[in-house]
Amino acid sequence: MASSLPSSSIARGGSGIITTLHPDIIRALILTRLDGPDLASTACVSSYLRSLSTEENLWRDICCSTWPSLDHPRLKQVISTFPSGYRSFFSESFPFPNLQPPKPNVRRSLALATELISAVDIYYNGNPIYSKVVEMETSSSWFLSTPFRLNLLGVDNPAPRSPIKYGSSNDDTWLKHLEENLSLSWIVVDPTREKAVNMSSKRAVSVERHWLTGDVQVRYGRVMEGDEGWGSSRELVACGVVVTCGEKGEGEEMHVREVCMRMEDMDGKGVNGVESLVILERVMGSSRSWKGKGEKEEYEEFMAKKRERKERKTRKDRVLDLICIFSIFAACGAFWWFILPMLPSLLIKFV
Repeated sequence: MASSLPSSSIARGGSGIITTLHPDIIRALILTRLDGPDLASTACVSSYLRSLSTEENLWRDICCSTWPSLDHPRLKQVISTFPSGYRSFFSESFPFPNLQPPKPNVRRSLALATELISAVDIYYNGNPIYSKVVEMETSSSWFLSTPFRLNLLGVDNPAPRSPIKYGSSNDDTWLKHLEENLSLSWIVVDPTREKAVNMSSKRAVSVERHWLTGDVQVRYGRVMEGDEGWGSSRELVACGVVVTCGEKGEGEEMHVREVCMRMEDMDGKGVNGVESLVILERVMGSSRSWKGKGEKEEYEEFMAKKRERKERKTRKDRVLDLICIFSIFAACGAFWWFILPMLPSLLIKFV
């Protein structure tokens, strides 16, 4: 029976074994087989493994295989300006942002981002079926004053290679299958500040058919602290991405038809460009976590609070309507009670 490696040797990075291997063997047979989180963990074992695990080509291959949209000239140039290149980009884009409430004594920077780059990838069964890079100028008055919304596709311009084969004739089973197997990555990059964040949830937070068209709408997103206090409409803000899949031909397969990102508050109103840039700036500056915190549960909680807020508003409007009706009846009653008995004497006086 083979003896186990002593713990002291492991603490030193297996110096008695690892350091005897040629670096090319470690790179070709070990490091190239690791994914991003495992490669990052390997870099923490010893200074020797760190020197090998932080090489740019390893992280470039991991990033480009994880996000095919990064094979774009502009993104390659932007990522090269990050402090540690692709390794920095991965540490910004792969983990979950810890979305904490804004601290009252910390102000945002005076200058907002003048440009954002979106790197979008859609996967089915783990395989990429659609990738796109969109550069967006964010300093125009039109962008700053209108609701934040970005459409990548339209009904007349569907994804060129996105066949999704039907696997079940049962609709509920099929929707559940899409929820588990259709995934999205939407990385927003600020090239000026050399920051990036993935604004999509790892998995869908809801899947449903559109009541009119019958298309399947798969929703991804994150719930974030807004820029206003408790009880306001922007106490929480949801950044949602809806991927619309429609049938093609006789219904044997589906294709991605539309992909749309928007931000909305708890009243369902779109957040304008200025407010969206402030929120994105705060999210990009937040810490990161390798474990998600129940994105679907957070979204369902947001929707529950949204419905509760709508019900409170409806009850408040109903009370105001009753007050108005009561005031009208009170005014009419006062007229009949005080004015009507005086009408005969007034008429005689004027006649």
